[in-house]
Amino acid sequence: MSHNGKRRASNKTERHLLMRSQQEVEALTAQFRQDLLRLEAEINKVIVGQDLLVRGVLIGMFCEGNVLLEGTPGLGKTQLVKTISDTMNLKFGRIQFTPDLMPADILGTNVIVEQEDGRKEYELLEGPIFANILMADEINRAIPKTQAALLEAMQERSVTIFRKSHKLSRPFLVLATQNPIEMEGTYPLPEAQLDRFLFKLNVQRPDRQAMHRILELTTGVKAPKAESVITTERILEMQSLVREVEIDHLRRDYVVRLVEATHPESTSAPDIVKRYVRFGSSPRGAQAILLSSKVRCLAEGRFSVSSEDIRYVAKPALRHRMILSFEGEAEGITSDQILDGLFQAIPEVEK
Repeated sequence: MSHNGKRRASNKTERHLLMRSQQEVEALTAQFRQDLLRLEAEINKVIVGQDLLVRGVLIGMFCEGNVLLEGTPGLGKTQLVKTISDTMNLKFGRIQFTPDLMPADILGTNVIVEQEDGRKEYELLEGPIFANILMADEINRAIPKTQAALLEAMQERSVTIFRKSHKLSRPFLVLATQNPIEMEGTYPLPEAQLDRFLFKLNVQRPDRQAMHRILELTTGVKAPKAESVITTERILEMQSLVREVEIDHLRRDYVVRLVEATHPESTSAPDIVKRYVRFGSSPRGAQAILLSSKVRCLAEGRFSVSSEDIRYVAKPALRHRMILSFEGEAEGITSDQILDGLFQAIPEVEK
């Protein structure tokens, strides 16, 4: 699209927003918040003690962005993804990544089918990627060739099989898991693939109270099951509404300056970045912060993004987009520690 075309599209969106009355905006915001809270309540019947994780995955859903879940085995990552698909009545696909997994095991392949009249034709045998929510379990166990099979789907929501492109149904997102402590037989995700994840969420172990509740739910006679509380049409409406949320120039500039300061060669980068970071975030990091902060402000019952919304989503949006230097890795510095220093160094309004 040309520059003028983009400007006309932008003006069209602005006119659309201006056409809404204040009463309509408030009603849409209240309904979004209500539906999100209903989803969280239903998911929390099954998933205990992971409120921040549940909110993060739902933000990814309404941004239509992929999410990477990192945590040790047994913390309920797979159960969380399955439960979310149940509450939304979406088609669920699951792939257990292993070193011998091949791209065709994910995408599918063409098979020869004999028709009633005796003619033989190729027919697509769809792989598990033809779903609304794709669970990529232990994604870093597959070889790079197989990991790369997901790149087109994660970015363009389509797959190419034998030179023919196939669009995936909306909504579509990849929820991938990886184990941070198991190194043998794993292949680290390339930066190009990490960058296609909207969020990287760290799955924490439950506290003592949550452990008691988990044992009550999972060792009794009847295990809890989440029910569907929202339709596919409503999910698409909510995703569309997110794009309409207002953000002023000062907040957008705050996002730009945060991402700019993740690059050690930038004049605005704080000392902790210059010392421990080798490469900073791509523009996708700014896009991820901007979109997800819009979901967060709707979830809080507002229709205009605040600096608090931006800081809430900045860590999961940026922690996997910064590559640490050798010194940072040697000293055990984490991306979250660097981001904490970044938030302290970068003011909300440029002086």
